[in-house]
Amino acid sequence: MVNSHIMMKAMVFQQAQAPLQLMEVPIPQPQEGQMLIRVRACAVCRTDLHVVDGELPDPKLPLIPGHEIVGQVEKLGLGVSGFQVGDRVGIPWLGWTCGGCRYCDQDEENLCDAALFTGYTLDGGYAEYTVADERFCIAIPDSYSAAEAAPLLCAGLIGYRTLKKAEGASRIGIYGFGAAAHIVAQVALYQGKEIYAFTRPGDQKGQEFARSLGAHWAGGSDQASPVELDAALLFAPVGALVPAALRSIRKGGVVVCGGIYMSDIPSFPYEILWGERKVVSVANLTREDGEEFMRIAPQIPVKTTIELFDLSDANEALDGLRAGKIEGAAVLTM
Repeated sequence: MVNSHIMMKAMVFQQAQAPLQLMEVPIPQPQEGQMLIRVRACAVCRTDLHVVDGELPDPKLPLIPGHEIVGQVEKLGLGVSGFQVGDRVGIPWLGWTCGGCRYCDQDEENLCDAALFTGYTLDGGYAEYTVADERFCIAIPDSYSAAEAAPLLCAGLIGYRTLKKAEGASRIGIYGFGAAAHIVAQVALYQGKEIYAFTRPGDQKGQEFARSLGAHWAGGSDQASPVELDAALLFAPVGALVPAALRSIRKGGVVVCGGIYMSDIPSFPYEILWGERKVVSVANLTREDGEEFMRIAPQIPVKTTIELFDLSDANEALDGLRAGKIEGAAVLTM
């Protein structure tokens, strides 16, 4: 049993655009409905980058980032009944909802007005321990190691929700071939779809990676699509890609923006939107998304490409992600 006076190591965010600090802080104790989790792995997400770079407003400060967490239940708070000590669980971005607003009442908890988010308004997984509401934890398939499973908790889940917004599409363009894209491409290919990958211009390594996963074509985001697409999924936070993607999709097609942050979208002529083309965004995820995806992932099976970093090297992992040097997903291990 964990003693409440024992300290833990954590990478702490204190100021925007400043490096995270390795600190010793008290191990948190679970409140009613919460569990104490010993973190085994935490993937590094582009959303973490938006938080530490100051692009997402009003984070909890000081903050322990990280929301793609896989760990082991160490202690149960009062009223916890869905998990037991020793169980392996995943902790995703959505950490708590009110359960009573119009969105929660309409099965749109991802849009809850009072939602709290792991690694943003709640402390996350860049630490040896964390606490989480049991209702928002997800059982992890046994076929994945902790490090392999960690990217599934956001890159996988958000990618999956983004793909669902393109339901019915056969030819899909994916813009920004990073952590989310390399997972969702496997799901789409399993579903019989044709994938066209758009990477940073000149990123030959990224294009080879996309082709190795089964992409029908891979090129730079500055290139026109070789075919007319049914849908485009945008994971790169670059607003200029929206009109580029609109020019690539057919009438009635959809551009799905899968990120939480994007630079400003430049003006574009109405003619590339006309023809009942659509632009939609994906906001957060639901528990149903998590349960669905964790059932599907082992069946495909989804394989995550990961680059491992020690907890103390979190800044290095963030720098690599910022520079586009991470193939697949960066994962911190404890």
